[in-house]
Amino acid sequence: MSGTRLVLSPSRALAVVLVALHAAAAASVVAVLGSAIGLALGAAILALGLAAAWGRALLRSPASVRALELSGQEILLELKDGRRLPAELGGNRRVGRLMVTLPVRRPVRRTILVTRDMLGAEEFRRLRLWALWGKLPVAAKQLSA
Repeated sequence: MSGTRLVLSPSRALAVVLVALHAAAAASVVAVLGSAIGLALGAAILALGLAAAWGRALLRSPASVRALELSGQEILLELKDGRRLPAELGGNRRVGRLMVTLPVRRPVRRTILVTRDMLGAEEFRRLRLWALWGKLPVAAKQLSA
């Protein structure tokens, strides 16, 4: 597949947000239950937040998406362990100023969240346009050739 390759960088900001939200949920569970079961459940929720931050935001898990290759309507996922998987995306893509979500149907059901600090400004712009329109923008120098 030849197209635009976008290499993702770890996002410390997303990791902090994930851990903070899970810590707030854990504190809520402990406040409501207050027993040993509440403490255990709160600890499990916090551990889940740490695992999510490790794999999704800091891109440290072997199954973390490290690069996206965009070509027309197709996308190829490159994982940290070196595997390259063609993916089929779902229709509920969300595009905003700070993040893009790409729901993957195949090979595994998951949602890839790409935040603004995971890519350079121009690369993030290209991803946003591709997610909205399903095709990459044409560069001005290509038009003059």
